[in-house]
Amino acid sequence: MAAARHGAWFAFNLSGGKDSTASAHAAITLLDALGHPRDRRIAIHADLGRAEWRSTPAMVAAIADRLGIPLLVVSRSAGDMVARWEQRFLSGKRRYEALETYNLIGPWSSASLRFCTSELKVQVIGPELARRYRGETIVSVIGLRRDESPSRRSTPISRSDERFAKPGNAAGTRMLSWHPAIDWSADDVFGIHARHGLPLHEAYVRYRTTRLSCAFCVLASAHDLAASTKAPGNVDVFRHLVSIEAYSAFSFQPQRWLADVAPRLLPAALLRDIACAKLRAHERRTLEAAMPPGLRFVKGWPPRMPSLAEASLIAKARAPILAHHGLANLFSGAAAVQARFADHLAVKAERSR
Repeated sequence: MAAARHGAWFAFNLSGGKDSTASAHAAITLLDALGHPRDRRIAIHADLGRAEWRSTPAMVAAIADRLGIPLLVVSRSAGDMVARWEQRFLSGKRRYEALETYNLIGPWSSASLRFCTSELKVQVIGPELARRYRGETIVSVIGLRRDESPSRRSTPISRSDERFAKPGNAAGTRMLSWHPAIDWSADDVFGIHARHGLPLHEAYVRYRTTRLSCAFCVLASAHDLAASTKAPGNVDVFRHLVSIEAYSAFSFQPQRWLADVAPRLLPAALLRDIACAKLRAHERRTLEAAMPPGLRFVKGWPPRMPSLAEASLIAKARAPILAHHGLANLFSGAAAVQARFADHLAVKAERSR
């Protein structure tokens, strides 16, 4: 590896999970064999705050200590993962009230909108490394494996990363990503832990989850969600996330309410609120399904001006949804809805000039 031989900085991205630990161990073994200086290595962890397992910060520190590298912990300045979900729903309500969106947007991230990966990890770690090691070559060691998901099957073992160090930048900073475990299986990863005495998170060894992520991940299986509720340290965030389901009337996952994973842990008042939220969610979906499908949100929305009859349907559907969330009905009739669409179309036309 040319970067290693020329003394690049290596940043080991640690999540507390098995893949990042095994990847870091393998990379360090290779770097040692190449004679790479140990004082040009660092572990970095993006702390997701309340969304993390309570044991994760101590676990990450223990892993870094076992690997013999200093640890840097960073976090999103605008708030943790839970705050990001709350902020998204608040923003969604404001935009819905202003008829800037066709449907009310829920709080949760998804497979296509992974805030934890993009905003709370990549967008925090990348700029920090580029600032801290300005003018250097920086290699981020990341624990990705191709067999984790179809979207990762084409991931290369290494690649240039130009997101935070553009080609030809004045400082001469260069960034790369390296995935040492890209072709490994989960059995390979656990085998490395066993052979080298690497620490494993309690999520695996005590609660038997298949993966480590947030305590409650929007992409987690029913098994992993249920396992997480058994950890006493996760109960408070479980109840808090269920309370977001209750006031937003959006389920944590598209086909699963987090409240249904462990209702035994919820107070009676919150269970009543969830029952009401489920009715509200059904009502919202029914109302939105009756809205003109040809005007649904697409890139460059709105696609056209609604007819008077279509505008009337939109106004009728929006009224009870706005009322449920205590929002003002600023476009209560067909004419007002048409005028709002006209404003959007005028802005769209201006931008296309």
